Amino acid sequence: MTRSILITGCSSGIGYECAHALHKQGFQVIASCRKVADVERLQQEGLTCLQLDLQSPESITQAVQKTLELTNGQLYALFNNGAYGQPGALEDLPRQALREQFEVNLFGWHQLVAEVLPIMRQAGEGRIIQNSSVLGIVAMKYRGAYNASKFALEGWTDTLRLELQGSGIQISLIEPGPIETQFRANALNAFTKWVNIDNSEHRLKYQQQIARLEKKESNNAFTLPASSIVPPLLHALMAKRAKPRYRVTTPTKVFAFLRRILPTKQLDYLLSKSD
Repeated sequence: MTRSILITGCSSGIGYECAHALHKQGFQVIASCRKVADVERLQQEGLTCLQLDLQSPESITQAVQKTLELTNGQLYALFNNGAYGQPGALEDLPRQALREQFEVNLFGWHQLVAEVLPIMRQAGEGRIIQNSSVLGIVAMKYRGAYNASKFALEGWTDTLRLELQGSGIQISLIEPGPIETQFRANALNAFTKWVNIDNSEHRLKYQQQIARLEKKESNNAFTLPASSIVPPLLHALMAKRAKPRYRVTTPTKVFAFLRRILPTKQLDYLLSKSD
């Protein structure tokens, strides 16, 4: 039987790679993008793709309805992936910047899950996979809004897993570290939108942040390609017992371990050295 899956954030990076990979594996993939131009591009590449804007409740509902029309009312899996990072020191970010970060990275995902769960409950099975981050495990400077959204996502997903015990619906978190995607470019756009560099106490540090975000490649020895998310995603979809968490990249595994064993002051010291 062909399994159907809805994936958010497929214009590039992890969502793009996973949509194509699962399509080749025989899944009925419903990819989604925020921009119409990206939807059309993926359709030309042979994917079924629709528009979904995580900031718009109406767009989410319409996307779910269109998905169910394409899948004859069935949906086996949801891969919540669409997200972005809002850089900037917390004291420099206005309330609306955090609101938009949470609208995309958490509230939109919440609505999607709430709207597809009845379909999965009726079928007595399903998989919900949430793409989190190493920054849902530990915090780093100038990433406070993103940290907060991913920490919230971790707790939200853990709660959902407990509430769905016995339903046949399995919940997993994928926790990547550095992955080569368009994440930096999108983060730079969000940074310039909300942060007034000249009036900030952090302006010298911001110059370093901008230089990092402007690079086309991360040059980090631990950075993996977006395709590295495909194997854990496939396991979360196909294993009889999916894992609650899949940690991807060495930094994610190391920091998860260090958070368990180190006192807060020592962990803070290590994290304060990270840019």
